[in-house]
Amino acid sequence: MDYSLEIEQEADGRWLAEVPELPGVLAYGATPEEAMSRAEVLALRAIADRLEHGEARPLNIRISLPDAA
Repeated sequence: MDYSLEIEQEADGRWLAEVPELPGVLAYGATPEEAMSRAEVLALRAIADRLEHGEARPLNIRISLPDAA
């Protein structure tokens, strides 16, 4: 399964990064890089948690990261 990382700047200046394929995996940061890094960590934790609890099968994954804005 492929996972994408989407990023956008909020009206208040913060950056929001989200992995749409994993509900609830989103993170804010002061910079695009910080938001993307936090969201990537959360995505990996969510995938690991699902595997540990038998909620998912091991599979090949690829995470696509956008270029920093």
